[in-house]
Amino acid sequence: MLLINLFVPSLRRRRLVAGVFSRVFLRAAGLPFSVDGLNLLPQVPCVVVANHASYIDGLVAAAALPPDFAFVIKKEMVRVPLAGLLLRRLGSQFVERFNRHRGAVDARRVLKTAAGGQSMVFFPEGTFTEIRQVGKFLGGAFTTAARSDMPVVAMAIHGTRAVLPPGGLGVHRMPIRVEILEVLTAGDARQRSRELIARAVGEPLAP
Repeated sequence: MLLINLFVPSLRRRRLVAGVFSRVFLRAAGLPFSVDGLNLLPQVPCVVVANHASYIDGLVAAAALPPDFAFVIKKEMVRVPLAGLLLRRLGSQFVERFNRHRGAVDARRVLKTAAGGQSMVFFPEGTFTEIRQVGKFLGGAFTTAARSDMPVVAMAIHGTRAVLPPGGLGVHRMPIRVEILEVLTAGDARQRSRELIARAVGEPLAP
């Protein structure tokens, strides 16, 4: 994917390539994959928020969504060989999680990108653990949506925790499904999206 995308000039086409390769990977790995509710995606720029339970969630989201989305990713990924270069070629936005000043600078850059009409994908839990639950949602996705006047789309990713568990070493061949749940206004989306996603994937809300 990286080798091809080094020579593809258009960002949208690079994302198309990434989506195709992601779907081919899931098929080659013997993982049944399906997407429900794509027709619910707005025809305007939006912010998608999804649960985060496995290392493959980003790949699964790329396989499911049209090539119009930039992914907001923890800045540590920039330093991962090859992966960091590929993610930059796909227009990903990197955000510092541990340094408040740098994090604020990154947040302003993300906001500027969204204000320019770029749809975005966030995993608002920020990380995942071995505990089967939907963690608290950080505010970045919802602030970005509110200030950019974008709707928020709640998206549930089913099955990735079982396929590649946190801390696990092997891939289990089980179905993966992505479900677009509901389009929300930014004002009430933070708690509402978390509740919708937790109910859909059948996991409790973290206290």
